[in-house]
Amino acid sequence: MDTHLKTGRNGEDLACDWLLEKGFSLLARNWKSGRREIDIIAMRQDTLHFIEVKTRRADVFGMPEAQVKRKKLLHMQAAATDYLEQHPQWRNICFDIISVLLLPAATRIDLFEDIS
Repeated sequence: MDTHLKTGRNGEDLACDWLLEKGFSLLARNWKSGRREIDIIAMRQDTLHFIEVKTRRADVFGMPEAQVKRKKLLHMQAAATDYLEQHPQWRNICFDIISVLLLPAATRIDLFEDIS
């Protein structure tokens, strides 16, 4: 497996653990709709969270969350629409980004909620 894929997988693993510690329930991971993918689908209280995880090993090129561009958000929204067609019970939804920065001294995880 390529290094960047391992880094991404590691970041998603850390994000899932972090979400569980914060009281989220995980519903799906790497959920696909055609060519689109949502990294994590989770719930907390009565809100469904569609989450994009971005992981970096350094901040030289900016913070991980800065890599989520408008096009990615549009893909997430389209995939979320497909998910909601299959699971129509959800009334409260939001789109989030989890930023994972893997620095030698420490790992930093930040959640940016309701970014749409």
